[in-house]
Formats: sequence, C-alpha cells, structure tokens
Amino acid sequence: MGKISGHITIPPTMSILSLSHSDPSSPFLVANQAHYRAWREQKLRDYPQQAEALCVAIRDPYRLSPSEHHDLLQRLHKTNLVFYRITASLPMDKSALRQLGRQLGLQRLDNNLCADEDSITSLRVVEDGRQRSYIPYTNRRLTWHTDGYYNPLDKQIRGIIMHCVVPALQGGENNYLDHEVLYLLLRDQNPAYISALMHPQAMTIPPNREEGEEIRAAQTGPVFSIDETGHLHMRYSARSRHIVWREDPLLAQAVAAINELLQPALPYMFRYRLEANHGVICNNVLHNRSGFTDGDATHNQRLLYRARYFDRAAE
Repeated sequence: MGKISGHITIPPTMSILSLSHSDPSSPFLVANQAHYRAWREQKLRDYPQQAEALCVAIRDPYRLSPSEHHDLLQRLHKTNLVFYRITASLPMDKSALRQLGRQLGLQRLDNNLCADEDSITSLRVVEDGRQRSYIPYTNRRLTWHTDGYYNPLDKQIRGIIMHCVVPALQGGENNYLDHEVLYLLLRDQNPAYISALMHPQAMTIPPNREEGEEIRAAQTGPVFSIDETGHLHMRYSARSRHIVWREDPLLAQAVAAINELLQPALPYMFRYRLEANHGVICNNVLHNRSGFTDGDATHNQRLLYRARYFDRAAE
C-alpha cells in the first residue's frame, strides 16, 4: 500500500464542500450512534438474499408503467441496485437508455475520457487507440471499484446504467455490493475506521498521463462522504497502484478490513451475468467483473452501453 509523507495539498477545484453535508442527525456521522442504530435496523430488515430478487421486467424502456417504475425505485431504495430485462422486442439503443434514465431522475451524463460523442460509452474489447490502455476495454478481470473514483470531487459519479447489447461468449459476470452495507460492516467492526475513511485526505489518485502529458491532475479526497442530499457516497478501487493512501495506521487497518470483507463468501453480494437486453441501474455501488472470452464473429463479441451520471436515481 502506497503512502504519502507530509502535507497533501488539495487543489481549489477539489473542494471537500462539494461532498459535505451539514445535517447533524445523519446516521452516517460516527457521533450519531442512536440514528445509526435505527438506520442499520431498517437497512438490514428483509434485505434481499439473491440477485433474482432485484430483477424487474420492463416492457417498454421509453415508457415505464407505474408498477415497473415503482418496482425499480423500491429496489434502488433498499439496495442502491436493480437489474432489469426488456421483455418486448424493441431495439434498446442509446436513445432508449437515455429515456429510461430520465424516468428515474438520471439526467446529467459524465462525458468521461473514453466515452462516445453522446457521452454514453460503448464498452467492448479494443485493440488499438487510447482505450486499449484501460482495463474496461479488455477482456481481463476488473477488481472491486466504484466508477469515477478518480474524478474531481465536484464531478463524482452518483448513478450508473449498464445495458448489455451482446453478452460475452463465456464469462463476464459481475459481483455487486451496496456501499452502504460495506459502511455498516466496517462501522460495526470499528467506528474509528469510518472516521479514518472519511478524512478529506484519505486517498489520492495519482495523475493520469498519456505519452508524458498530464490529462488529469492528482485527485485527493475521502473514501466515504455524505453528499448534499444526505446520502452516503464512496470512492474506491482495489487496484493498489491507483491509490496513494494517507499515512495513518488506523486508515491502513480500515483498508485491510475492506479487503477482507470483499470476498465471495460475503452474504450481501449479488452475482449477476448480464445477458442480451438485460441491464443494471445503481447508485454507483461497488462492483467487479470476471474475465471473459469473446466469439470470433462480431455478433458474439461482448458489447455494453454504460451511462454514468452526476445524479442518483430518484428515491
């Protein structure tokens, strides 16, 4: 685990105020034990055990029925995560994905580095160009992370839609874990872990350079934070070379505890393989992806559309 010695300077564009919340009764503040206990009890009550419990059938992504809309938001409210499958023989192109998002309060797209011109990313194996340097555009496994953990603090990713156009021939499964559950498990182990992970200088993402040119400056901020709406947000990547941790023994223990919890046997994880016309909507929960094998022909080479938003899905 990397370390930073001395003082870490946070650039003005990375103001912690963009991720702070002033509600003194928030259950996510370590001092509020009573509020936390009430929230914890509600969170774990009737928590789903299987990924199938999070699946919602949608007939028309352009026009959700009241029951479909209710079922999607109910699951998002409970687990920050829902899977869907389109049942009608309608083409699920990017315009349909955009409209599906709008009906759930997802409006502001993140036009990230490798996104398409419409700010929605086509995730496929890419052999050349800029994208080949980034693991999402390969068939290799992706370790645990939240999306956009390297973004400036005022441009954090709150919501995501991933839609499968063509599944991999083999592999490509995802594991998902609600970041609120991870917070809960860590706080139950040691509330001081949360304080260390909420430190405004807990983690620094080194600058991104291509051919010697800096295309993104270093980004420093907390792992857990409370956003302006009172919801818990998380920035994290298990790729140790992508994070420089603040020099703090307690923080090192907290990070080790995260690594111990993120094991396949954890009962709160959901494993799901996206098939054609299936998708996932989430409030940027933790997720990973297994390696996969594509077919030889274009029609059986994995293709997903990914829309990343600065908004959370509406409650």
